[in-house]
Amino acid sequence: MGQTIAEKIISAHLVSGTMKRGEPINIKIDQTLTHDVNGVAAYLQFEAVGMDRVQNELAVSYIDHNLIQADFRNSDDHRYLMDVAAKHGIITSRMGNGICHQVHLERFDIPGKVLLGSDSHTPAAGGVGMLGLGAGGLDVALAMAGEPFSLKMPQIVKVNLTGKLQPFVSAKNVVLELLRRVTVKGGVNKIYEYAGPGISTLNVTERAIITNMGTETGATSSIFPSDEVTKAWMRAQNRENEWHPLAADPDAVYDDVIEIDLAQIEPLIALPHQPDRVVPISEVEGLPVDQVVIGSCANSSLQDILSIATMLENKSVHPRVDAGLYIGSKQVYLESVARGAFLAVIKAGVRVLESGCGACNGSGFAPPTNGISLRTTTRNFLGRCGHPSGNVYLVGPEVAVASAITGVITDPRKLGITPVEYQMPEKFMIEDNMFIYPSQNGSEISIRRGPNISPPPVLEALPDVISSPVLIKLGEDITTDHIVPAGANFLPMRNNTPEIAKYVFHVVDASFAKRAQEAGGGFIVAGVNYGQGSSREQAALAPRYLGVKTIIAKSFARIHLANLVNFGILPLVFINESDYEKIDQGDYLIIEFEAILNKDSATVTNKSKQLDILVKSPLTSEELEIVKKGGRLNWIKLRA
Repeated sequence: MGQTIAEKIISAHLVSGTMKRGEPINIKIDQTLTHDVNGVAAYLQFEAVGMDRVQNELAVSYIDHNLIQADFRNSDDHRYLMDVAAKHGIITSRMGNGICHQVHLERFDIPGKVLLGSDSHTPAAGGVGMLGLGAGGLDVALAMAGEPFSLKMPQIVKVNLTGKLQPFVSAKNVVLELLRRVTVKGGVNKIYEYAGPGISTLNVTERAIITNMGTETGATSSIFPSDEVTKAWMRAQNRENEWHPLAADPDAVYDDVIEIDLAQIEPLIALPHQPDRVVPISEVEGLPVDQVVIGSCANSSLQDILSIATMLENKSVHPRVDAGLYIGSKQVYLESVARGAFLAVIKAGVRVLESGCGACNGSGFAPPTNGISLRTTTRNFLGRCGHPSGNVYLVGPEVAVASAITGVITDPRKLGITPVEYQMPEKFMIEDNMFIYPSQNGSEISIRRGPNISPPPVLEALPDVISSPVLIKLGEDITTDHIVPAGANFLPMRNNTPEIAKYVFHVVDASFAKRAQEAGGGFIVAGVNYGQGSSREQAALAPRYLGVKTIIAKSFARIHLANLVNFGILPLVFINESDYEKIDQGDYLIIEFEAILNKDSATVTNKSKQLDILVKSPLTSEELEIVKKGGRLNWIKLRA
């Protein structure tokens, strides 16, 4: 029996386990990437492991998420990142060089390799046929130390593309269509593998948009073949020697197949506050818009910039709209300047901002109170824009620009603009002077550590009996943005656990942190897909710092589940989901840790209601051992 693309890559990197769906496997990691918001914690943990140099083929530290440098904290973090990278064998991508996934696609992604990143959108690498996996910072730190990465063997779903996209219906709409069909939890423990005649109509950056935002389905990863389109991209990046073909075998067997006719897709829009609340643009046409944001790791390529520049020619941004553009990389910036694209953009009244993530993670350019913001970004979670009153809609760049011109949500096909076919350059402008390469003698480097950078907190082993109150009861699809807030006010706190812990669940219950401390910790109870979204490990570490030792949910998102293990929080799932209704905030629960081990079910006693609830752990016996020891760092030190 033949293999899928994903199976070929996983089998070539398999360290232990078998590729039986749902079974635990360990795979070798070729490359790692981090960014500044999650990278500081990752490198602090790498230092705690005690390694002198990174052990994988390539490690890159990107400074792209929080570039405001409003006070010393951002700047101190950036200096720490540059120093630790120089010392330990890591390449630094400096402030202004671009967004990690766009830059990595340009300069480092290689077909058939495995990339582990401390960012959930690392599957953008699938645009060139590389297996990109998002993870928490500790998992990335361990990969840099030479440890294999653990995950469950995912199902492989074939997404068969036919036809060709209409003018003004860009690749963003393909992944919005997928989200409309499968929802934000439909991809959990799955890899989406794209195939069919339609893939030849999509260039590498279009493919990367789709694999990037496949993350929003909860997918482990998404991937395209490495074909002649890929070869042309890598040739244009002067990296043709790193290209090789990679495709599924003709007799490969998939767990499921999804059919998408590109020609039938129309402009789509995701309504607040979830990426899967997708409807045709016609359902919300005419809604007044306050703000438009173009950019992010999903929509900041040269094709995106040239597309909006064409649409803005001899046009003006509507007086009621604030419009901003975040460019994906220095290369895209240079190419856009050379083509005169910024002339139309600036004349129209769009603010051209620096190459970084910016508004996507709430680091500036927030909408007004109760404002409507159209964004080409990846997520529209509650509060992610910088405050909970903002209403973010996700769209393709063509809808964003059309709406910026008219002041209301607008179908770009109705503006009478002549479409222009994008032609990728035969050779991109390559200027790598914004990379800092590491020292050959790391012992000579001293690391600057600002006062906001705190070492990983010491976590105690879990007790044999966990007994405490339910601190909060939450609904479905609770995101890491709900748990640890995004936004310019909070991003600098992520490297200071005691400080960020004060704001756990700040978006949904500002009293949570105080109540958790007063109670000495407790349980969290939630619905389906708890921990959806970002890979930020602070969404596990900060609650653990507050004393949370157990979370009972209907189900967990993949990356967050791994982060709970890493920081010693016991995840449990209801055997009967209806038992969720039998627990309320304030109830006092008891469970014996021993009852969880190697058991199909265990009993949580609700002392307040005098009833028992059946639960089980989604973890392996080794993962339960790690949790019992208080997290992976404790486990590694004890194992050594």
